[in-house]
Amino acid sequence: MTNFLRYSAVPIGVMCTIVAMTVGLVSFILMSHVDATDGTNSQGRLITIHDRGDEQVILTKADTVEKALEAANINLDDNDTIEPAISEKLVANSYNINIYRARPVIVADGPVRQKIMTPYQTADKIAEHAGLGLHDEDKTTLQPTEDIVSEGAGLELRIDRATPFTLVLYGKVTPAYTQAMTVDEMLDTKNIHLGPSDTLSIDSSVPIVEGMTVEIWRNGKQTITEDQPIPFDVEKIKDVDRDVGFREVKEPGTNGKKSVTYEVEMKNGQELSRKEIQSVVLEQSKKQVEIIGAKVKTFGGSCSEWMAAAGITDLENATYLINRESRCNPNAVNKSSGACGIGQALPCSKMKCEMGDGDCQMKWMNSYVIGRYGSWAAAAEHSRKHGWY
Repeated sequence: MTNFLRYSAVPIGVMCTIVAMTVGLVSFILMSHVDATDGTNSQGRLITIHDRGDEQVILTKADTVEKALEAANINLDDNDTIEPAISEKLVANSYNINIYRARPVIVADGPVRQKIMTPYQTADKIAEHAGLGLHDEDKTTLQPTEDIVSEGAGLELRIDRATPFTLVLYGKVTPAYTQAMTVDEMLDTKNIHLGPSDTLSIDSSVPIVEGMTVEIWRNGKQTITEDQPIPFDVEKIKDVDRDVGFREVKEPGTNGKKSVTYEVEMKNGQELSRKEIQSVVLEQSKKQVEIIGAKVKTFGGSCSEWMAAAGITDLENATYLINRESRCNPNAVNKSSGACGIGQALPCSKMKCEMGDGDCQMKWMNSYVIGRYGSWAAAAEHSRKHGWY
């Protein structure tokens, strides 16, 4: 028993040391695993910042790009650009942050010159930042400014705009742009090759000018497809609480669009005939809803009162003619001709009276009768013979 204990026992100090080292190692591994899962280590993240050729390395526990830049005491201008974005969250152990500083650039678009602050390096991005659209055919040049003192910028973007024109290629109308000087040069740059049956609308040596139209047609029968609008319908809702003449668009209408294919016969660039062979609706139109006033304005008085106010004394002939025309109805409208009012004025606007205003209409009719016929008797006689006055 004594021998067994002597050879099997391990000194207590050594045993404690081994246990402590084992626990420490396991703890280190576990902590390392937790840090890796968390996306950071106990000291922080390693951030490398590139700013105008300078490189700065910091160790930070910041969890966004913005906070990392604050930790590095780096200030930004509103026009500066940062990659990754300033709001991006940091989750990995290390990052590279690139700062592109805004600088003044003169943008010369033809005769228009403007100075902008931009962080972009390429012509298309600078033009976009300046709110300018570029076509593929436009030419751009980035170069040092000629007078940095007066311009206040060291770089200039010059835009040489292509000439806009309309190209009709076998019936397809397309807005086009070119730097070419002549029609022939334009066709070459756009890889358009005329076939033996093709016709050019103008001579190929003609110079390209803004707004011109160049058409290419093929002789014989062919099909062309055009996009055409579908006009929207209008629904009018009468509102008796609104005066006549009131109009309000409650729901604006929008035109639809359809694709129409025609069979066209051409000869020497001239269209001889056209026949629709197919029509496909691409977008349905949306009807417009309008509120229309339908309230009829009322005026006081009677036919005899209106006649008296107009100074009519030949009551017999006046009554005959007035009854024949409208039965003394100041709201009367002839459905076929559009003549209106007591005297059936045509056009209605020439009497300069409102519908329903018998007093005004009677005075106009009296003035018309006396001015044209000299008397109500003569006007009534003419009406009996001819059916009109």
